[in-house]
Amino acid sequence: MKRLKRTKQNGGVWLNGNASVTRQADCGRKQKLADIQQALISDPVDIQALRRAAGTKGGLLTDELRRKVWPKLLNINAYNLPHKPGRNVRENHKDYNQVVLDVRRSMKRFPKGMPATERAVLQEQLIDIILEILKRNPQLHYYQGYHDVAVTLLLVVGERMAIAMLDTLSNFHLRDFMDPTMDSTKHILNYLMPILEQVDLELHDFMIRAEVGTIFALSWLITWYGHVLSDFKHTLRLYDFFLASHPLMPIYLAATIVLYREREVKQTECEMAMVHHLLSRIPGDLPYELLIGQAQELFDQYPPSVLAKKAALQSRKCLSISTFQAFQRSTLHQRPDSILQRLTKAEGSTPSRQASRHSGLEAALPRGRGLLRGTENTMVKMAVWGLSATLGAAVFAVAQTALEWGPELLLQLF
Repeated sequence: MKRLKRTKQNGGVWLNGNASVTRQADCGRKQKLADIQQALISDPVDIQALRRAAGTKGGLLTDELRRKVWPKLLNINAYNLPHKPGRNVRENHKDYNQVVLDVRRSMKRFPKGMPATERAVLQEQLIDIILEILKRNPQLHYYQGYHDVAVTLLLVVGERMAIAMLDTLSNFHLRDFMDPTMDSTKHILNYLMPILEQVDLELHDFMIRAEVGTIFALSWLITWYGHVLSDFKHTLRLYDFFLASHPLMPIYLAATIVLYREREVKQTECEMAMVHHLLSRIPGDLPYELLIGQAQELFDQYPPSVLAKKAALQSRKCLSISTFQAFQRSTLHQRPDSILQRLTKAEGSTPSRQASRHSGLEAALPRGRGLLRGTENTMVKMAVWGLSATLGAAVFAVAQTALEWGPELLLQLF
């Protein structure tokens, strides 16, 4: 592919060859804005167009659009939101102390320069949001990293919408991470190596020989990369993509990141600690638009059903996969916000309407999900899993990575 010459024009704007590229980009952006607005006012809302917009270059472009589109992608009525949680949500909750610890050390997830008083208010809201979801859904179990998803939603859409979005995400896209054990999460991670095997057998074999496993991608997966990316705009771009995609799309993106770094990996000593150390740190200059496009291509070429057959992954039922088609169908008949607003003013918001909306989501969940409740959160198994295979320097490498994003996990081992 011919590389375009990069020159610096007046005003400090970098252009590829000439100003026409910039003009084309501006026109493309304006057209995309118009397409998104048109999809939002269509009746029913054009969800397929919104999904395409979220997955293509630039994503949803602005936070203002995200506040309109993200709820539609999750079938949430912006005019019928849950009330803010009361302070009693914290009383005697078994996860309260762990949630507070995680939120208190989440300072880097807030914009630089934010006043400490404002950040403190948001952190208190974050604690309440998480505990409210857990109170509503006793079958769900908190995990370290869940707060990284919650804070991203809070910063973009505010407290009440964040509760509604997180409730839906927790019952669908994030559902397997919230089991009482790590078995379902491990099952999802197990899709990574089969993807690599299909695309680059040499790289796959190298990683098998190194016995690196997939623990390096764990924090990527369960936080939707929110914990490991330093630039919030990249986090938002990925959230656009994931909200519009299949629940396993984060593991396909993980595969594209590993494939993109194929040369680095192969030049590393074929030893577990060395390869784990390299892969567990995401470079700050990754071409996310390219990787998003490649992840979608991989998903289309090697869907989960194909990988499951090839890698004998079908032995365990993945709740996020089994409920996804029903969830997608539930998003296709939404009214535009202008109509919802008129209906809300005309009819008023009653408890029965709120219950009806919630029951629509419940219907898409598998029967008997309440049987999962009643056991303590065993997130510590994540660290055990990462440490169990190899000793010595390999243990140190895995432990060091886990310590950076969840110190309590390892402290419980000793």
